[in-house]
Amino acid sequence: MSDSLTPDSAATPQPPPQAPPLRQPNRVRRLHDPEFRGFASDNYSGVLPEVMEALALANGGHQRAYGADVYTAALGDLVRQEFGELAEIYPVFNGTGANVVALDLLTQRWSSVVCARSAHINVDECGAPEKISGTKLLPVDTPDGKLTPELIDTVAWGFGDEHHAQPAVVSVTQSTELGTLYTPQELAAICEHAHGLGMWVHLDGARLPNAAAALDVPLRAVTTDVGVDVLSFGGTKNGLMGAEAVIVLNPEAVSRPLFVRKLDAQLSSKMRFVSVQLLALLTGQTWRRPASHANAMARELAEAVREVPGVQLTREPQSNAVFAVVPPAVTAALQERFPFYVWDEATDEVRWMCSFDTTSTDISRFVQALREELQRA
Repeated sequence: MSDSLTPDSAATPQPPPQAPPLRQPNRVRRLHDPEFRGFASDNYSGVLPEVMEALALANGGHQRAYGADVYTAALGDLVRQEFGELAEIYPVFNGTGANVVALDLLTQRWSSVVCARSAHINVDECGAPEKISGTKLLPVDTPDGKLTPELIDTVAWGFGDEHHAQPAVVSVTQSTELGTLYTPQELAAICEHAHGLGMWVHLDGARLPNAAAALDVPLRAVTTDVGVDVLSFGGTKNGLMGAEAVIVLNPEAVSRPLFVRKLDAQLSSKMRFVSVQLLALLTGQTWRRPASHANAMARELAEAVREVPGVQLTREPQSNAVFAVVPPAVTAALQERFPFYVWDEATDEVRWMCSFDTTSTDISRFVQALREELQRA
């Protein structure tokens, strides 16, 4: 047998291995019904069109990180126009972060903070202000969510006593968790009283645009002009995509805010995308239109349910929140159709929040569903 390869047995050239076919890029498909609405929170709503446009505008190319970009610089200039020449803004990720940073700026390890018992920092932040900033909260019972100089005095004492956490800050919320509003005069009285005690004033402004729109005043009229020292400025509840800010109105009240923000894990690397959202909200007082609309929808909802048998409004709406007492069985059934929260389990009080994208049609459908569930019950 010959050792040579015959033509039949000779290896024929093989084509090079083929690369796997290119896969089509994965695309996210819509998973929700854009027509679906609820009344649980203004956090449930989408993003303002102006903000989406601003985000696209800020995209592309490179910008310096950690707030050294042109959009953050422009935001700082605008904030000084809106809140006064001493104002400095520090964008952060979320509302809890804004409140923690703000209180951390104003307190020492032995400090305490006076707030309403219903305040977000006391009820809804999982102890973050106390855990992270290390301050003790001194909650005060209030009939309407609002502090007064007299209520502050019930817990602001023991100054100089080493056995007592030192009252250092009064924290107010505008609008309050109960949807009520402080007038400029009421805020000025609180600030004057707190400063007279040697304390600073923090304002939790998660819904500050709603309050200013309802009062028909500029933002500074319920912040800088009344003596607030540090402001947590809300964006997410007012149509932004995860953008909030700490605004220092009185530089003498704080020290090293850049370091405190970083220490509290609230420094954004690509800050231009946080800053440009706030820039879109503040430019030309864009905030006033969506806030006014949300407030108007709350008034419309209140009027619509006022005459519904079996429903009792517990407060006249002052901003974008409506509170009412509804039978528990009706609440449970209605929540399956429209998300909303029970505010007080003991009294069956519920809260309905309106947003910048709430419509009259949404309200009509909700009230119709409420009537149907009341009839079934």
